[in-house]
Amino acid sequence: MFAVIKTGGKQYIVRPGDRIKVEKIEGNIGDTVEIKEVLLVNKDGDLKIGTPFVEGAKVVASILEQGKAPKVIVFKKKAKKGYKRKRGHRQYYTLLEIKEIA
Repeated sequence: MFAVIKTGGKQYIVRPGDRIKVEKIEGNIGDTVEIKEVLLVNKDGDLKIGTPFVEGAKVVASILEQGKAPKVIVFKKKAKKGYKRKRGHRQYYTLLEIKEIA
C-alpha cells in the first residue's frame, strides 16, 4: 500500500511507517496532520489515480520534528569588477511520520 501526496510544491511517495522531510508545515511536535492532496493511491493492487486529487483520500501523519536544514552558501562574483556577495540560507523543514492512508 502506498500513495503519492503533494505538499510544499513537491510530490512524495509514502507508505505507512515512512518518515519524510517536507517543507515547513505549521504545528507542534506530536500534532497529527491530514494531507488531503493525494494524487494516487495503491491499496492491495487497486490503483486509483486522481484528476488531480483522489476524492475522499487522505494521509494522516504526525509531526516528529520542526527544524532547519544545513546552511547553503550562495556566493556571487563578477570577474575583474570587484563584485562579490556571500549569502547563507537555511531552509525550514518538518519531519513527518506517516501513520495511515485512508
